[in-house]
Amino acid sequence: MSAGLNLAQLQAVHYTDGACLVLAGAGSGKTRVITMKIAHMIEKGMDPRRIAAITFTNKAASEMRERAKGLIGRRAKDVLICTFHALGVRMVREDGHVLGLKPQFSILDADDVTGILKEASGGTTDMATARQWQWVISKWKNMGLTSEQALAQAADDNERIIATLMARYEERLAAYQSVDFDDLIGMPLRLLRDFPEVRAKWQAALGHVLVDEYQDTNATQYELLKLLVGEKGHFTAVGDDDQSIYGWRGATLDNLKKLPVDYPHLKVIKLEQNYRSTSAILRAANNVIGPNPKLFPKTLFSELGEGEPVRVVDADNEEHEAERAVARIQSLRAEGTLAQTGAQHKEFRDFAILYRANHQAKPFEKALRKANIPYKVSGGQSFFDRAEIRDLCAWFRLWANNDDDPAFLRAVTTPKRGIGHTTLGTLGVYASQYKLSLFEALFSSSLGAALSTKALGSLHEFGRYVNDLEFRARHTEGADNATAFLREWLKEIDYEKHLHDGEESEKVAAAKWTNVLEFCDWMAARCGGQIEDVAGVTERELKSLLEVSQTIALLSTISEREKDQNVVTLSTLHASKGLEWPHVLLVGVTEGMLPFKMGDGADSLGGSSKADEAANEDMATRLQEERRLMYVGITRAQRSLAVSWTRRRKKGRELVTALPSRFI
Repeated sequence: MSAGLNLAQLQAVHYTDGACLVLAGAGSGKTRVITMKIAHMIEKGMDPRRIAAITFTNKAASEMRERAKGLIGRRAKDVLICTFHALGVRMVREDGHVLGLKPQFSILDADDVTGILKEASGGTTDMATARQWQWVISKWKNMGLTSEQALAQAADDNERIIATLMARYEERLAAYQSVDFDDLIGMPLRLLRDFPEVRAKWQAALGHVLVDEYQDTNATQYELLKLLVGEKGHFTAVGDDDQSIYGWRGATLDNLKKLPVDYPHLKVIKLEQNYRSTSAILRAANNVIGPNPKLFPKTLFSELGEGEPVRVVDADNEEHEAERAVARIQSLRAEGTLAQTGAQHKEFRDFAILYRANHQAKPFEKALRKANIPYKVSGGQSFFDRAEIRDLCAWFRLWANNDDDPAFLRAVTTPKRGIGHTTLGTLGVYASQYKLSLFEALFSSSLGAALSTKALGSLHEFGRYVNDLEFRARHTEGADNATAFLREWLKEIDYEKHLHDGEESEKVAAAKWTNVLEFCDWMAARCGGQIEDVAGVTERELKSLLEVSQTIALLSTISEREKDQNVVTLSTLHASKGLEWPHVLLVGVTEGMLPFKMGDGADSLGGSSKADEAANEDMATRLQEERRLMYVGITRAQRSLAVSWTRRRKKGRELVTALPSRFI
C-alpha cells in the first residue's frame, strides 16, 4: 500500500499515535499522503466511519474521495470526506435542535445576507455599505464574537452601529430558521463548547481527523478542531506556512504557532521533496520566500533535473506584455510540434497566465482572441453565481419543491411584494412550532390568529401564484412554449423593473437583464428536445418546464466540466492555488501590483509612535503575505516559467511609470 513513498511521506502515513503536523511544501504529494494515511488506518483496523478528512473546497473533497476510492475501494464511501462547512451542516442538522433550529434550516448565500442587512437598517443604505457591514460581521463571527460581545468591544461609533445591526440580523436569522456560512462554523463550535453530551457524541464518533490546507484555517475553525478531537488529540494537520495567502479572509498563522503549545507531544514531519517542478523553478521559489520569517524552516528540492532557466521578460505596457505572452505560447507550441513526440507536444491546456487582480486579464483576453487561441478565465464569477440567476433559480426550485425554505425566502422577497420581515418572522416561528415548511404553514387554517388580515392575504396571494406557476410549468413543453411562458412570467412579476430599481447604473441593470434572458433561453432549449449535456447526460426528449426546473441542482456541474477543455487558463494567483500547469506565465509583476499597493516606502517606514509601530507591523505582515502569493504563483509551474513586468501600467485612465517588483 505504501509503495513509492519517500521516507518523510512514509513517516507521515504511519504516525497515528497522536497529534501530527505535516508541513507539505508545494508539489510534495500532500493529497497522496492524506489518502494513503486513511487507507493505512483502515488496514490497521479502524472503522472507516470514524475517520474524517476536512478540506477547504468541494473540488478538493471530491478529488480526495476519488483517490481514496482508488486505494481502498467501496470502504472509501464510509469515510467522512468533506469541507469544514459541509461538516458544519451535518453537525447542525443532527444536533441543532438544542440551539432551537429545525433540521430543514435554510442556508443563506452572501446576496441574501446583504439584502437582510440592508433591510435591517431600514432600507436606507446602499448595497456597497451593506456589503462592508457584512465583511465586518463575518470577521467578528470568525473571531467567535456574538453581537453583544462585538458591541462591548466596539472601537468607535461605526463599529457600535454595525454591532447593533448584527443583533437585528441575528434576530432575523432566528425568525427565518436560517444560517449564513459563518454560522456553519460558529454553531458547531457552540454545540461542542456549550453542550457536553453533543461534544461527547462527536468525540466518540471520530477516531482520527485529518485537516487539509491547515494554514488557511481561522480562529473559529481551530477551536472547532480542538473540541472535535478532544484531549487525546488524534489528528493530522497538513499545511504549508509558505502558502498562507488568505489573511484577508481571517486565516491566521497563529493556528500553526499554537499547535506545539496546545499539543506538547506534537509530531512535526516536513515534506520537502517536490514532484512537480524543475530545480530552476524551485530555486526561484526558495529565493522569493527566503526573506519571510519561518515558523518551521524548510527548503524544497527536486530530482526532476535543472530544467530551463526562469525567464524574466520586460515590456513597454500591458498590451505589449500580452503580445509577448501570446508569442511565447505560440513559440513553445511550435517547438512541441516540431519535436514530434507525444511527451513534448504542447496543448493549449498546458499553459496558464497568472496575475494578481481580475482586471489584469483584459489585454491578455484581447491578444489571445486576436491570435485565435481558445482560453477560459478562471477565478471570476460563475454565471450561475450571479444574483439575478440565483433569483430565478429560487423561483424554479420553489415550483419543483414547495418545501425548499431558502428558495421560498428568496422568491417571496424578489421582487418585493409588500411581505415584510415581521410577517415572515411570524410565519417562520409558526412553521417551526408546527414543524411545517414555510410554504405549508402559509395555508394553515390557524395562521390567521398570528397575522393581520392584510399580511395573511398577501401570503395567500403569493402561495396561490406559486401553485398556479407550478401547474403551468408542468404543462409547458417545447422550446417555443417554454420561452413564451418564461417571458410572460418575468413580465407578471415585473422583474426587469426590479433590476433597474436595485441598481444605480442603468448599464449594469441592462447587462443583468441580458443575462436573465440568456438563462431563460437556455432553460427553454432544454424543454425543446435539443441536445444538452448536463453532468455527462445527453438528453433528447421533450421535457416540461417543471422537469427541467428539477434539474437546476445539476447546473453547478456544468462549470466543473471545464477542466476537460483544451484551452489556455487565465487565472488570479489566489484562484490558482492547488493547481499546476507545464508552462506558466506570471504577468504584471510590478511594484504596486505584486506586492499590491506597497510601492510607497513599505519597507522603509520608520515611525516611533505606537501607531507607527502598528502600521509598520501591519505593512510587514501584508508584505509577507504578498511574498507568499508570488511563491504560490511560481510553484504552479512544472516545466517552464516566465515572469513579466511592464515599464508603464494603467492606473485609472492614465499611464504611470512602473518598476519591476522587488520579488523579481
